[in-house]
Amino acid sequence: MSERENEKINSEELTNEERIKVVQEFYDSQVSYEWDRIADKPEFLLTCRMLDRYIKPGDKVLDIGGGPGRYSFYFAEKGCDVTLFDLSSENINFASKLAAEKGLNVQTVCGDARKVNTLVDGKFDHVLLMGPLYHLLEDLDRSRAVDSALQLLKIGGILFAAFISMSGGLVFGLRDVPEQFANPEEERFLVPLVEGGSYGGAAFTQAFFINQNEIVPFMNRFPLEKLHLFGQESVLAPNEHTFVEQPQEVKNAMLDIAEKLCEKEEYLSWSEHLMYVGRKTEED
Repeated sequence: MSERENEKINSEELTNEERIKVVQEFYDSQVSYEWDRIADKPEFLLTCRMLDRYIKPGDKVLDIGGGPGRYSFYFAEKGCDVTLFDLSSENINFASKLAAEKGLNVQTVCGDARKVNTLVDGKFDHVLLMGPLYHLLEDLDRSRAVDSALQLLKIGGILFAAFISMSGGLVFGLRDVPEQFANPEEERFLVPLVEGGSYGGAAFTQAFFINQNEIVPFMNRFPLEKLHLFGQESVLAPNEHTFVEQPQEVKNAMLDIAEKLCEKEEYLSWSEHLMYVGRKTEED
């Protein structure tokens, strides 16, 4: 990528479609990293505990923005009929090959989450929307992604919608890249953080970080009954590196307390990712 293109990515010059292309290219180059990133980490382990309350063997599951398929394969191995949909063709290629090698029922489709209802057929018992809302900077696009997902969800089915929180960006910075706080460019994130806003723009790629208080009002626009809003890492996000070093017995105990605290409002800010879980009540 040229120096001029790099400058453009870090500026506000990008059109909406150029931002999507930046995100696509980012994930095309990160397949192995994304496959390994959440394995055996609090984000994946605690999220699976929540998902397992609702998703049962034989259910039809649509995983929108599921990357190389860590959650898709988890549920396929449990006997679910899974469709993985992702923006990155390299993620889809990886998942297609792995599904064939494992002999698992994972269908794969490449495309834009805002148009998933035009690219996938059928109705699903559960829809995971875990990824697109991290990267759609415009409110209208985030609404389109949720609307498209809901058109593929049965009435009474469950939507799992994940967000990166503003406090999650803070947790990550303090834990993994503290030197960024001395970088003047970080003001673009730190100013809305202090002022209680959200941020959309250049980060690890083009990304959207939401103030946690905006999630429920946003999701209330849709025909959904709120079941949960929880921190996907709960209180373990700031201590992820400590967690992975523990013996399994200690990890299990840490996960148990984290699960008990994950929906408490006073601890939501400890998480990097927040998930809204809602039951579809009617057709759009």
